[in-house]
Amino acid sequence: MRSTTALRAIPTSAAEAVARERIRSLRGSQIREIANAGMHDPDVLPFWFGEPDLVTPQFIRDAAIASIARGETFYSQNFGIPELRSELARYVTRLHGATDDDAIAVTASGMSALMLTVQALVSPGDRVVVVTPLWPNLVEIPKIFSADVNCVPLQFGANGWTLDLDRLLDALTPGTRALMVNAPNNPTGWTIDRAAQAALLEHCDRLGIWIIADDVYERVFFDGDASCAPSFLDLADRDARVVSTNSFSKAWLMTGWRLGWLVAPAELMPEIGKLIEYNTSCSPMFVQRAGVTAIADGEPTALATCARLRHMRDRLVDALRQLDGVDVASPAGSMYAFFRIDGSRDSMAFCRRLVAEARLGLAPGIAFGPEGEGFVRWCFAASEAKLDEGVARLRRFLAG
Repeated sequence: MRSTTALRAIPTSAAEAVARERIRSLRGSQIREIANAGMHDPDVLPFWFGEPDLVTPQFIRDAAIASIARGETFYSQNFGIPELRSELARYVTRLHGATDDDAIAVTASGMSALMLTVQALVSPGDRVVVVTPLWPNLVEIPKIFSADVNCVPLQFGANGWTLDLDRLLDALTPGTRALMVNAPNNPTGWTIDRAAQAALLEHCDRLGIWIIADDVYERVFFDGDASCAPSFLDLADRDARVVSTNSFSKAWLMTGWRLGWLVAPAELMPEIGKLIEYNTSCSPMFVQRAGVTAIADGEPTALATCARLRHMRDRLVDALRQLDGVDVASPAGSMYAFFRIDGSRDSMAFCRRLVAEARLGLAPGIAFGPEGEGFVRWCFAASEAKLDEGVARLRRFLAG
């Protein structure tokens, strides 16, 4: 006769047999849900994804083509080829202070850098604090490892999106494992200031809390003449519990290349190396060659990308402010306008109607957490003509 223990071990459903409970409980992408409703229709103007509409510059593509022509189609080092690590170390040093090659790990996308970092640091039951509204991937990643995720919301008001620093500090209690901060922020464009960074760094250092910074938009920053947003790397010692994750996707127009990097203290790097081996082993050699060229010769590209996005931000925000019922703040960074529509309490339904009736594709605010409900996100990394037509369609929809 079978034991009751054995009987209880038998899955009760096909889903339970395939995936563990934590994975089944993850949120699906509500951005993708809206996009799937309209991607088949060429008449829909798509602003739902966070992707520039320009192709990767030719000189970067040529570097990859030349690498393939040389036959560089084999495995490379776990941490990345030495040339790329050295270029990245020089780049980070220029922006944030002295950084050695050994502090750099090349990853197969910025998304991979975030996943590897959380995988290295977070255990089941650990407490992780995140600042929201936020790109849903960051909120869900710790849940994959059975962490307890606690959200501290930004506030929307007359000055746009702001952080209640005291509320965040209060949430970072003894025993908290990690704080995750994305600034400039997706979707709001909020950017953390230097004073808040210093306060958080001191507090987390005292309590032994790791800071995981998603810095993918650090070069898409519109504050005066600054070429880079404030970073925890500017203040932290290189042995501090701070990991900065980054990507080639935005500033160098390389979303499809899936290439990123992270900067981490020496004590963590051996563990990151193991995880790279067991996740992707290495990034493709020819993609890394493109990365070397992007960093070595692509500063004009990064600056031009930021200048173009600043212009598109101003154009879109100015136009949205002319629409009745729209409450929008000008973002300090990133490539998104995150704005409120009067009377809209169900952003999923609103965005579905936009696709079906206005042929306009925006991302629903609820996709970025409950704090985003009533808002929609518009990626303004597009041409003037597309932005203008999109605003015209929104105007007609709201008037109808």
